[in-house]
Amino acid sequence: MVETLQFYLSYPFVRYALVVGTLIALCSALFGVTLVLKRFSYIGDGLSHVAFGALAVATLFDIGSTSVVVMPVTVLAAILILRTGQNPKIHGDAAIAMLSVGSLAVGYLVMNLFSTSANISGDVCSTLFGSTSILTLTKAEVWLCVVMSVIVVVVFILLYNRIFAVTFDENFARATGLRAGVYNNLIAVITAVIIVLAMNLVGSLLISALIIFPALSAMRVIQNFKGVVIYAAVLSVLCAFVGIVLSILFSTPVGSTIVAADIVVFLGNSLIGKWIRR
Repeated sequence: MVETLQFYLSYPFVRYALVVGTLIALCSALFGVTLVLKRFSYIGDGLSHVAFGALAVATLFDIGSTSVVVMPVTVLAAILILRTGQNPKIHGDAAIAMLSVGSLAVGYLVMNLFSTSANISGDVCSTLFGSTSILTLTKAEVWLCVVMSVIVVVVFILLYNRIFAVTFDENFARATGLRAGVYNNLIAVITAVIIVLAMNLVGSLLISALIIFPALSAMRVIQNFKGVVIYAAVLSVLCAFVGIVLSILFSTPVGSTIVAADIVVFLGNSLIGKWIRR
């Protein structure tokens, strides 16, 4: 098995997949803790469906770099969800549901009506579940992911105290003069960026797993915010690395394998957490 892994690692596309996968997992875990604590977990699922619809439209117009279309549309959708969620006539979960289901339906309709290939089922499956796209990354896509991941990590580190304040007590943050609305929008925008980057890794339907599982796993064991963030990042990167390696060795879907690793780690940390409390 070690020899087989060394053989696969000699190929650049495998190394690209490992680099991109671990970076995306790291970014997802950092902001995943905040999203879970703010009860924004489902926003990732909603935005992933928006990204799927935007990707279908970008493919229809044969745009070379689909991220040029998908990322701005997803960012705008993130801001729209927050704005609509503050409307007393439309609750936040209803706004997410409308955008999520609507975008998913429109995307699938566009891909069926204006299919650019004969294998429409394969295209949809690859987009929804990220079956092979992580192994077909170009150098430009890898560098885009590296640059955006560095920006996300730097923003989180520089604004850590403000993100912490907005996460736990928005009213207190506003009372101290902190513009909580601006930082909520920033969190939503960064979440949208992470989701667009993660589509190649796990597909649009499984992105929420990268955001939710590491955060929940860390919360079962660690009791302070900084510890949860660090532990969640470690678990997320580890699961992404192991998932990609296993998928290469055993020819399983990349996204599903990573999520399965996240589930196993979550169950393990749940047991450890119960043992610690006892």
